[in-house]
Amino acid sequence: MSTPLGKSDPAEAGPPTGSQDWAKAQAEPEFQELRRRLRRFIFPVTALFLAWYLLYVLLASYAPAFMSIKVFGNVNIGLLFGLLQFVSTFAITAWYVRFADKRVDPLAGTIRDELEEKK
Repeated sequence: MSTPLGKSDPAEAGPPTGSQDWAKAQAEPEFQELRRRLRRFIFPVTALFLAWYLLYVLLASYAPAFMSIKVFGNVNIGLLFGLLQFVSTFAITAWYVRFADKRVDPLAGTIRDELEEKK
């Protein structure tokens, strides 16, 4: 029997995965490796991006003469730095997708398959 919005009745779905199962999965070496891989990528890249953004904000606030230097036409350094914020965001996204495809998703798939086999 379905509930509104097409979701199954929890009573019909069988027993939910318990917190003990989740704790066991977290303790597995494969899961620890997955977390390590993610953290080794995410934390440094986040720190790098935040430092880059903070540099942009600080220069805009405390070095307006530098940021207003014309590079060509009406385009100044401040505008270029602002546009580079978007470029860096897209670059980091593409970098993460490549990283996840090669280093995270295969391991996550293996872990998921092992957990599904145990059910």
